[in-house]
Amino acid sequence: MKTANENNKTDKTSLNFIEAIIEEDLKNGKNDSRVHTRFPPEPNGYLHIGHAKSICLNFGLAQKYNGKTNIRFDDTNPTKEEVEYVDSIKEDVQWLGFQWDAEYYASDYFEQLYQWAIQLIKEEKAYVDDSSQEEISKGRGVPTSPGIESPYRNRSVEENLDLFQRMRQGEFPEGSRVLRAKIDMASPNMHMRDPIMYRILYAHHHRTGNEWCIYPMYDYAHGQSDSIEGITHSICTLEFEVHRPLYDWFCKALRIHHPQQIEFARLNINYTVMSKRKLLQLVQEKHVSSWDDPRMPTISGLRRRGYTPESIRNFADTIGVAKRENVIDISLLEFCVREDLNKKALRTMAVLDPVKLIIDNYPADKVEYMTAVNNPENPKDGVRNIAFSHELWIERSDFMEDAPKKFFRLSIGREVRLKYAYIIKCTGIDKDENGNITAIHCDYDPQTRSGMPDSGRKVKGTIHWVSATHAKTAEVRLFDRLFHVPNPDDADEGKTFIDNINPDSLKIINAYTEAEFLHTDVLSNYQFERMGYFCIDKDSTPEKLVFNRTVSLRDTWAKKHT
Repeated sequence: MKTANENNKTDKTSLNFIEAIIEEDLKNGKNDSRVHTRFPPEPNGYLHIGHAKSICLNFGLAQKYNGKTNIRFDDTNPTKEEVEYVDSIKEDVQWLGFQWDAEYYASDYFEQLYQWAIQLIKEEKAYVDDSSQEEISKGRGVPTSPGIESPYRNRSVEENLDLFQRMRQGEFPEGSRVLRAKIDMASPNMHMRDPIMYRILYAHHHRTGNEWCIYPMYDYAHGQSDSIEGITHSICTLEFEVHRPLYDWFCKALRIHHPQQIEFARLNINYTVMSKRKLLQLVQEKHVSSWDDPRMPTISGLRRRGYTPESIRNFADTIGVAKRENVIDISLLEFCVREDLNKKALRTMAVLDPVKLIIDNYPADKVEYMTAVNNPENPKDGVRNIAFSHELWIERSDFMEDAPKKFFRLSIGREVRLKYAYIIKCTGIDKDENGNITAIHCDYDPQTRSGMPDSGRKVKGTIHWVSATHAKTAEVRLFDRLFHVPNPDDADEGKTFIDNINPDSLKIINAYTEAEFLHTDVLSNYQFERMGYFCIDKDSTPEKLVFNRTVSLRDTWAKKHT
């Protein structure tokens, strides 16, 4: 394990700007040469891919510099927070491959935060304001001109202490009073214009029950929670940059350990939304089935879709850490999972849009077993045997009646190889009364079985298949992007992001698959050869497997939409 000094020898050109700050701190012995980060989600929803970037960054920095990372739940708003969200967040962090050094909650510090508020009142740095929310907002004014001081700003210390203690005891109605910090009503930074520290809220808290009826605001609780835990580098997204002066002010006013807040650009991805409020709306209005719907950008949704922790960590590492906001193309995330699954996913054959293929010169009662490699990227995964028979299912798109010259799949009079099996030649087709093809007829060459000595026969096309006699039926869910435009929030007047939902984001079909699967556990990954990557969904039963398409073999979306 490297020491902090050894880490300081890292090539400076390879450091991101946060690592450069940390290495300078270590060089100067700041914080006793410690690195202690934290991941502080509010438990008011499920984590999404943007949180995954923050998780990888905070835990990754601590790992690199032999430090520690806490998980701390910012549970200061009991009206929106639930134990379900706490549990899901912990599951997601661990699934991504990280383990926190300590688990904390902002509610652990409610008494200390209250006592610090008393301290600020006594030092005339905080006061109780009876103004309404509307009056407070109006009094703050605009950044280009000073705000108006509250008529309650100069209450005596004794009166403020009395009122604040009575607020805690539940003597006043919800919304009737707040505690504000006394800072600077003329500051160009609106967050410094006497921000609210506490509000009255009669709501049951998931951990403290009804013990409290006043709750600290995020800007007051966050920095002090960091301080209590000994955090050295408080890493957050760029929208909190304007909050940093307030973060610093509270730490200095209370004369407590002062972590360094560092901001980085949050993750924005096209063809999706990552506002928790909007994701909740999608769930509540049943545009998706749940928070873990495989079309959602939530970590649980990506997991259910078949994404691997390694692919998400690689994605976070690839996009890096920046100071400026930008939009990442979702195709990069899809590329990362393709790269990972290509190495890991077991191969199988499945026919999603079947049409019958009859091999007329193959005995009707004969069955052979063809040998196939389970994963050419990993020989240790071994081989499997696939039943081959007189009647097969093939993809409808692998046959064309009037095929152009460069169509190298099956057509009347043309030859293709059946993967792992024989070369066949199409001799004719059957149609129903509506002109739809019901069966394709062909002959096979018994001297061209895969693995036999080279017969000298060459064909340009190879197609996959499954035995009609032995195939199993599986439900296959073909997921596509949830929104059909790059920026779903760009909507015409009178419309919202909901109007940009892709109506074809989910198609459910019954497909034919090979009879046996090496693994049938939920989330087992497979490559349906020539079709894409799929995983087994939790809705599967012993009688019928359900597969989710993780991603196609290639980026077909760009080709279709450009």
